[in-house]
Amino acid sequence: MTAFVHPARHRVAVLARHGLLPIETGIVHRLFGRAVGTDGQPLYEVVTCALEPGVITTDTDFTLNVRHGPEALDEADTVILPAAQEDYVERPHDPISPALAAVVNRIPEHARIASICTGAFVLAALGLLEGCRVTTHWQSAGYFRAMYPHIDLDPDVLYTDNGRVLTAAGVASGIDLSLHMIRADHGASVANEVARHTVVPPHRDGGQAQYIRHPVPDPERSSTSKARAWALDHLHLQPSLGDMADQEAMSVRTFTRRFRDEVGQSPGQWLAQQRLDRARQLLEESDLSVDRIAHEAGFGTSASLRQHMHAGLGVSPSAYRRTFQGSTDAAP
Repeated sequence: MTAFVHPARHRVAVLARHGLLPIETGIVHRLFGRAVGTDGQPLYEVVTCALEPGVITTDTDFTLNVRHGPEALDEADTVILPAAQEDYVERPHDPISPALAAVVNRIPEHARIASICTGAFVLAALGLLEGCRVTTHWQSAGYFRAMYPHIDLDPDVLYTDNGRVLTAAGVASGIDLSLHMIRADHGASVANEVARHTVVPPHRDGGQAQYIRHPVPDPERSSTSKARAWALDHLHLQPSLGDMADQEAMSVRTFTRRFRDEVGQSPGQWLAQQRLDRARQLLEESDLSVDRIAHEAGFGTSASLRQHMHAGLGVSPSAYRRTFQGSTDAAP
């Protein structure tokens, strides 16, 4: 995971095309626009641009009046490309016009580029997804594979992060990807505050399934929500699968099946992510030793915490803390 933080306010440019999905544009403005530093000042400047300034059609009964043209991309630090209606129809193999290709090619080399939903088709057509693991909406996966069989497509995840290039699966996963980028840039506490103001979950792991069988629990069925809440309050006790199943008075087998149906991950995957998130938050916001943080997050030992952070983030706990606090730990 690479943080793209710049000394000046980070500029996020949303590239709007005719037939865009307004919600995907609104997500970017809402989330990045809510991120503020400790001084209360905005951390991002968000602008919308188009091939030409003016009225942009949407997939609804209203239009958008976009004031900025492609020049807004010239100084962008992050460029986000939402979906558009043209992505959903049968097209020649090269699905983008020379004009759109010229505009996208204006993006600076240092800028991070992200697609939401079928915006990935444009990035693929321009060769920007070569060597990347990517995703797009599961309904378009077959079409994407037919057009770009050489690209590593994973239609079962919410989003992917390849460093400079990121992709999100669909509308709601645009929220997840935006929070992921904010978290990478400024830490969990800033991203969590943005999520709290927006009333959305602060984190869904990119590897979580796009399609969850029972996203809204049937009132006639037992949910696993009580077990998840209990586990979050008892991470320091290193809760086991059996402990969680006991909270719902279920067998381990039944609990595991229902958990995966509702969350899109196994209990073990979910627990590992919650432990890592707790450790990150404590490293960012507290002066606790690495040993203490390892205990509080349920890793048991500092060696285990270091191993999981290296595997998940590519950095040590001390290096991660220095990134967000500019300080070192009392314990190694």
